[in-house]
Amino acid sequence: MSIDAHTAESARPKKARKPWRRTKVVLGIIVAVAAVIAIIGSITPWPSAMIIRAVFTKGGDETAAEMDKYVPETKLDVQKDVAYGDDGADTTMDVFRPASATGALPTVVWIHGGAWISGAKENVDPYMRILAAEGYTTIAVNYTIGPEGVYPLAVHQLDAALAYIDEHADELGVDPQQIVLAGDSAGGQLASQMATLITSPAYAEIMDITPSLKPDQVVATVLNCGVYDLAALAQLDGIAGWGFKSAMWAYSGTKTWAEDSTGATMSTIDWVTADFPTTYISGGNGDGLTWLQSIPMAKRLGELGVDVTTQFWPAPHEPQLPHEYQFHLDLPDARTALQKTIEFLDAHTTR
Repeated sequence: MSIDAHTAESARPKKARKPWRRTKVVLGIIVAVAAVIAIIGSITPWPSAMIIRAVFTKGGDETAAEMDKYVPETKLDVQKDVAYGDDGADTTMDVFRPASATGALPTVVWIHGGAWISGAKENVDPYMRILAAEGYTTIAVNYTIGPEGVYPLAVHQLDAALAYIDEHADELGVDPQQIVLAGDSAGGQLASQMATLITSPAYAEIMDITPSLKPDQVVATVLNCGVYDLAALAQLDGIAGWGFKSAMWAYSGTKTWAEDSTGATMSTIDWVTADFPTTYISGGNGDGLTWLQSIPMAKRLGELGVDVTTQFWPAPHEPQLPHEYQFHLDLPDARTALQKTIEFLDAHTTR
């Protein structure tokens, strides 16, 4: 080939690779990965639960840090990681009380939230310190979250925790005749469940649990941003519906939680009686669960004649108060809720 011919040949434009082929490959990979995720997600709740847990854990850590600066300088006696069972860290509790206190104090037992699949007692550590500084023994309790533990394991563990608190009242500084059951979000549901278990023999029979405390030992409940009607929860759609349904699948171990005994027995709004303890109940106006769960629960308790103290906010209130607003103490409204909680505790306990 002559030089001119070679030059002409090399000067011809090369055939361009069609970009759509590369795009098809990328799209194919994305579709394949999505299909695999969808298949796995239809078989097990673990992937969704781990995603939700990661988000909630980050939020819980940030909220605890926000509360830290509101912890007063009151010197406290603190017992960390007190074992109440044999399941390692899952069955431990942290105990706080004023160092200057002598003798037993009214006691707030707090069950942490986290959609039943995340969270730990450390998330409420600052709040427990704040309440303890007001003259209370406060106890933050761990329990096995899902999917590692399946319902009703947590209920049995919490009953064991109450048994331990009752049996070791002296060394913990607990007045066993003045116990307040409290919780937030999923912990609010669990606190209401424990109170119902203790005050309703029919419910205790359905749960096949002999409660460790007597009704007269529980003087009040504090319920923040909780869930009390699982049938209503099952009707949610969108991202919130996906999140709650994924969490409940992980916690219950079954996709049919809404139709079986899990949903029925977790729905404490259907089981509470006139003997339910006097209750403080709250939720933020920007939290859908307030309108779907907390307000209906407050109404139900009121209909039964239970003494109910509420802290709700008008629908147009600004700023819109989110789920778990009571822990965001940078908000004046959260500080209002804290003060109202302290006033409620003071009104229903004696020291």
